[in-house]
Amino acid sequence: MVYPYISTSADLLKSTVRLDELFPFLKEQGTAAVAIVNSKLYGVLPFWEACYKAGIHAVLGFSTFVEHDGQPYPVVLYAQTNQGYGNLLKISSALATRNRKAIPEQWLKAYDEGLLCVIPNTAEWTLTDRKEVFEYIFQIFGDRCYGSVQRPGGNVSGNEAEFIEACNRFSLPVMATQEVKYIKKEGAFAYEVASAIGQGLKLSDEQRLQPEHTDAYAPTAGELKQWFENRPEWLETAEQMLLSCKVTIQTNRQLLPVFPLDNEVDRAEYIKKLCMAGLKGRLDSDSISQEYQSRLDYELGVIKSMGYIDYFLIVSDFMKFARNAGIMTGPGRGSSASSLVAYSLHITDVDPLEHGLLFERFLNPERVTLPDIDIDFADHRRHEVVEYVANKYGQARTAQIITFGTLSAKAVARDTARVFGFETEELEAISKLISSRPGTTLRSALKENAKLNDWIIAREERKTWFKTALQLEGLPRHASTHAAGVILSPTSLVDYVPIEEGNEGIYLTQWPMGDLEAIGLLKMDFLGLRNLTILEQIRKLLSKGTGKSIDYRKLPLDDAKTYEILAAGDTSGVFQLESEGMRNALRQIKPTAFGDIVAVNALFRPGPMEFIPLYARRKHKQEAVAYVHPILEPILKETHGVIVYQEQIMQIAARMAGFSLGEADILRRAVSKKKREILDEERVHFVQGAQKKGFKESEATEVYDLIVRFADYGFPKSHAVAYSMISYQLAYMKANYPIYFYTAMLGNFSGNAEKTKQLLQEIKEKDIPILVPSIQKSFSSFSIEEGKIRIGLNSVKGVPGTVIKAIIAARNEGGPFTSLFNIAERISAIHFTRKAFEPLIKAGALDDFELDRATLLASLDSAVKHAELVKPDEEPGLFDDMGASFMKPKYTKASPIPENLKLDLEMEVLGFYLSTHPIEREKEQRRKDFDELKSLKLKRDKEKVNVLGMIEEIKRIRTKKGDAMAFITLQDDTGPASVTLFPEEYTKYNAILKEQAIIEVQGTIENRMNRTSIICKNIST
Repeated sequence: MVYPYISTSADLLKSTVRLDELFPFLKEQGTAAVAIVNSKLYGVLPFWEACYKAGIHAVLGFSTFVEHDGQPYPVVLYAQTNQGYGNLLKISSALATRNRKAIPEQWLKAYDEGLLCVIPNTAEWTLTDRKEVFEYIFQIFGDRCYGSVQRPGGNVSGNEAEFIEACNRFSLPVMATQEVKYIKKEGAFAYEVASAIGQGLKLSDEQRLQPEHTDAYAPTAGELKQWFENRPEWLETAEQMLLSCKVTIQTNRQLLPVFPLDNEVDRAEYIKKLCMAGLKGRLDSDSISQEYQSRLDYELGVIKSMGYIDYFLIVSDFMKFARNAGIMTGPGRGSSASSLVAYSLHITDVDPLEHGLLFERFLNPERVTLPDIDIDFADHRRHEVVEYVANKYGQARTAQIITFGTLSAKAVARDTARVFGFETEELEAISKLISSRPGTTLRSALKENAKLNDWIIAREERKTWFKTALQLEGLPRHASTHAAGVILSPTSLVDYVPIEEGNEGIYLTQWPMGDLEAIGLLKMDFLGLRNLTILEQIRKLLSKGTGKSIDYRKLPLDDAKTYEILAAGDTSGVFQLESEGMRNALRQIKPTAFGDIVAVNALFRPGPMEFIPLYARRKHKQEAVAYVHPILEPILKETHGVIVYQEQIMQIAARMAGFSLGEADILRRAVSKKKREILDEERVHFVQGAQKKGFKESEATEVYDLIVRFADYGFPKSHAVAYSMISYQLAYMKANYPIYFYTAMLGNFSGNAEKTKQLLQEIKEKDIPILVPSIQKSFSSFSIEEGKIRIGLNSVKGVPGTVIKAIIAARNEGGPFTSLFNIAERISAIHFTRKAFEPLIKAGALDDFELDRATLLASLDSAVKHAELVKPDEEPGLFDDMGASFMKPKYTKASPIPENLKLDLEMEVLGFYLSTHPIEREKEQRRKDFDELKSLKLKRDKEKVNVLGMIEEIKRIRTKKGDAMAFITLQDDTGPASVTLFPEEYTKYNAILKEQAIIEVQGTIENRMNRTSIICKNIST
């Protein structure tokens, strides 16, 4: 039994055949050979590997078109040899990068070697006499050309006899085939729906390309024999053809890129020279101590023996480019921060000796894996580095990596419903009934939500909808670009992998990351990190405001102000240390040294978190540090006896059991997998090693048990150190240059009202003055003005960026504006519209004219008319030279806007209160003491509180017993808080619960799962 044409689900929404369903079926049929035939070379490697596992002969095909006389004709190309497979990669890549549908003659002639060409009995080949096209194909492929006949469902097509005759004319052997798009016959409808989703059309749409038949399923061996009962020789031809295709895809090799150097240059000497010069610069010394020299020599030896010199030179080179171009780079990421070579070459900024980092955690000479150097760049300039690499090594050798998005539960439910033509209300119902939580499946959604089940069974078509969505769930839906991965190949990429058109002139691989690594291509991660952009902006603002230039790499790591804000948990805006749970951890630990930041970053994860209080007590000498064995003290002293880092596990194994650090890294990996047989093997290895060094068996067993217990908790110290540097740098700037810090933060979060509100609240508390947006002084983003923060014009909702640009350009060119009408005539009617200027007036941006906002709003229409008359567009106008002074309209008088309405309008256009928060005024009028909402987090459980706030949101629910209760989000001038009303209180106070209502709440504090809320006892208005 052979299957010459299986289209798989990797061919986005053109098939629903999943490999995990296909291969059990193929084995059942006693399949000898099977071919994958997709319209791109997506999914080839997983198919190949699945065939290998199943012991089935794999054949690689490609469904495409050939061009003749400007017309496309469908064919299937099969790789018969390795050269043919190489040509398939090239043809597929050429079509996908040049956006062509059909293969032109010159390509076909250049890449036909090793390929078989199969002509299908489709309408395109039989509509009229296709003698010339048959001849064209036959001339190129000769005896490597076949005709193929389908009889889906056993039905013989009307053109079969005619097609056979055409094949006989050129003596083309004919083979039997069956295009498989779904495995079972009943999968036809789900396939049609998938196809409609791919086309973005409803099933009822006349434009939709419909399947030619509903029998594109995988026939059993018996069925296929029956279909071709009168032509068994065609089945034999198909078998012979497929078995003649002998291709191997090479995996498990290293396709490392090469750094361009002259042939006579000794690479080992070259990198050593670079490292020596770099390290002297790092240590600020003309000589290198023995400790550093021997570590450097050891690392270089390992790098050379593993063949990774070029890789380090490449990374070092593009990091040098980034530095010279002023692109902010991270101090390091992952295990690469434990390499002294990386530090010497300015790839990382972490001195591994100073921080006790182990090179074997990065490159283990006893377990050869590709090195993984991931680099962070300021996110808005990452693409410049990728472009540099593509330019330097050639576009043909550089690519970004494809990723495939799949149909998640909610996505498949909505997409299927759309194709079915469900109404908007039904689509909304689906969104509400199916959770977006990661890991949700349609089946789990059905189990969790009885309402979903009721909704489905209410109508027959909903049952069909759900059944169909279940069949399509998890299928690949679309392709996109991996956020960070870049592939660099030693020769042209198409020698190893198919490519397609990408973004910004850089190709995209047709295979995802796992497949690329399997064939040995090197992936490098170029990550965009917003926090580096923020640091860069702080530095620019500081330099502009004070002339002071900051080198983040040289900040003192013992700055008292920095540790003060960390100990207070004052860390909003500080990378990795922002969450409430993290702030609590900082308040407990009260960091006094850089090592404490590293430890808290490593410990703050599910599991190890439970050791934070222990670490804190031991640090503050409230509890004695106890070691299972004295040999552990030097290793665990820095973390007060708690195993925090993977490197500590490695050091214990080396010190106590005599493991090499390479063996210790293998132990660490093995133990963290928690496989019983591995744990027992390693226990024997560890105990024997310890006994050789003179330790008792009981001592060794006790320490080994400790390692096993902590293996899951261990975090790579190299990563924790590198990322803690970014945390420290941001905390340092916040503590020492708060105005610059907050201005950069605000600029980065414009558009995020919640975050902006939080930052502005904090700025207020620190007595940093905030200035309203101003048409005369504001720039697009937040700026600094004489020690005050000025809100940018882009913070005002509804004002187009083009209008802001026009305002700033007019101001730069002609100086300050003199009136509302002056703005109108200077920026033209294109930009001066009611829609753009009403929000600016409401936000106070025109208060500079010293008129009430009501007057400005009332005068807006006449100003718009003025603009239309005087300067209808941006072309030079009739009245430009006259300044239009003779015809300026007058302001329209209006009653002043009441203070509370003014506040509401500010809230509407800015998303926060700028003048005075309504609660501040309310507190003054009530003359009582209230607990500030932001202070609740510091209160004890069950402590009584009395608060005043405005209701932002009310969530009413029913308990399991069916009683009504509510959760309220309350907001005061210091921030938000959650209030819980149990059924008794809810019944009492429900009538007064309305959004925007100001209420007084008495209750008690509840601290649960790092969340603080008020349990309501009493409410008054």
